[in-house]
Amino acid sequence: MILVIAGATGTGKSELAIELAKKVDGEIINADAFQVYQELSIATAKPTLSMRKVVPHHLFDFVPLNEDYDVERYQKELRNALNEVLSRGKTPIIAGGSGLYLRASLFDYSFSEKPREIDESKYEAFSNEELHAKLEAIDPEEAMKIHPNNRRRVLRAIEIYEQEGKKKSELISMQEHRPIFDCRFFGLKPDRESLYEKVEKRVDRMFEEGLVEETLPLIEKYGRSPHAFQAIGVKELFPYLDGEISLQEAKDLIKKNTRHYIKRQDTFFAHQFEIDWVDGIQEILEAL
Repeated sequence: MILVIAGATGTGKSELAIELAKKVDGEIINADAFQVYQELSIATAKPTLSMRKVVPHHLFDFVPLNEDYDVERYQKELRNALNEVLSRGKTPIIAGGSGLYLRASLFDYSFSEKPREIDESKYEAFSNEELHAKLEAIDPEEAMKIHPNNRRRVLRAIEIYEQEGKKKSELISMQEHRPIFDCRFFGLKPDRESLYEKVEKRVDRMFEEGLVEETLPLIEKYGRSPHAFQAIGVKELFPYLDGEISLQEAKDLIKKNTRHYIKRQDTFFAHQFEIDWVDGIQEILEAL
């Protein structure tokens, strides 16, 4: 059986996953869309190197910051990781809060297997913003999922519409989306107000641990276009760098955006998965 530790950011999924892995001879697989990236550790609240040494961890810290990464690639790599862990007789424990990544990988979402050579020539004169606006006119649902700077994904979604005569979001919605693995979902869901207090302290701690000192050199090195820089904790620093807000205002904005993200996560998990909500590991062990 595959175990999934899901839930909102800041609930302690990483710590619980490690504790559970020690009990069930498990290995942990990442399900956070930004923790796949190298270098960016504090903003993404990546498990520390010492935490990752306790039990094997997979799909963390392996994608270069200037490289695009999406749900289609994650689906393939998660399934490969599951097969690898299961082949050794270990228990896979998937931990993370990126609900779309979990659903697309553990349910029967299919992406086109047909190789697509994207003809960029007719769109060369389009800026990233103009190209994204075109996709928004064609397929607003899909456009919401893709950052305007991710030009290749925007082009691919446009091309799917041009070749198939149907929107990418429509093709995905036509799939039945049944589970394809024997999974058991568990989630940590503390009281919303106590979680908000925990997040406030977590953001303060991120700044104390060197969020600005880690992030600013990366922005100087890679610019502002990498998709990884859409992570909460990074994108809020841009207006600070431009002199539009103070560092304290940037910190407050990170806290505000994190609270909004928690609300979206709670809504998604409540409607997309059958989750056993627990207070800690003992309830999980009893359920198993």
